[in-house]
Amino acid sequence: MNFPLVLFSLLVFTGGIWLLDYFILRRRRAPDSAEPWWIEYPKSFFPIILIVFVLRSFIMEPFKIPSGSMIPTLLVGDFILVNKYTYGIRLPVINKKIKEINQPKRGEVMVFRYPEDPSIDYIKRVVGLPGDTVTYRNKQLIINGDPVKLEYDGEYKYVEPGLGYIYAERFKEFLGDEKNHAILINQGSHGLQMMGVRQFPYRDKCTYSRTGFTCTVPEGNYFTLGDNRDSSSDSRYWGFVPDENIVGKAFMVWWNFNAFDRIGLSIE
Repeated sequence: MNFPLVLFSLLVFTGGIWLLDYFILRRRRAPDSAEPWWIEYPKSFFPIILIVFVLRSFIMEPFKIPSGSMIPTLLVGDFILVNKYTYGIRLPVINKKIKEINQPKRGEVMVFRYPEDPSIDYIKRVVGLPGDTVTYRNKQLIINGDPVKLEYDGEYKYVEPGLGYIYAERFKEFLGDEKNHAILINQGSHGLQMMGVRQFPYRDKCTYSRTGFTCTVPEGNYFTLGDNRDSSSDSRYWGFVPDENIVGKAFMVWWNFNAFDRIGLSIE
């Protein structure tokens, strides 16, 4: 379901009823007569729908994390908030940018419309900017020829549906300005599953081998990876994220039914 389109349609419908009544219908009613239900209900809902539409379209939008591809930064069941204006003001429904504000930076967690199916929202970490050369080989991320700094941070265990307990190593990864975030690496799995690599726009910008890949990010696009490096469907498999697919920057966990201590957690 295209929720923004549904919300916009409800806004137009209820707003239309409100305008019709304000300029025409109320003048035809007797002064002491009550509003018909088909006018009263849309008029009552219109301001609520308007507030939700403005907040969701231009300020912030809630999302739920459905998979473990961003563990340990984001857990399955996290409800997060996404800043809609960090990367520019966009028209709702058509997602067309009308005002530039900031560009995504390396290391930021970004929500975007999945390139293969824009009706689906994905969340990943930005690792490659337009013009960057991104290499991932033998579990090491390399940006423009420079290996990204990693610091071992202990073991990490989590449950993956259908597979049981997964044992991985946790690392601090440093992407720009010495800020760091946590990633997981499972030394027992391959860093790239060649069977999962598809054809995608600008596929010729990438070269693949059994040990990894190298991609040059085209203009107007970004390269993303999941923090759970060996359990994530991301840019290494389905390609680059076009600027027009960007939804916003994830900045806070606002709820998790299974872990109340995560409420209010900033997303780094």
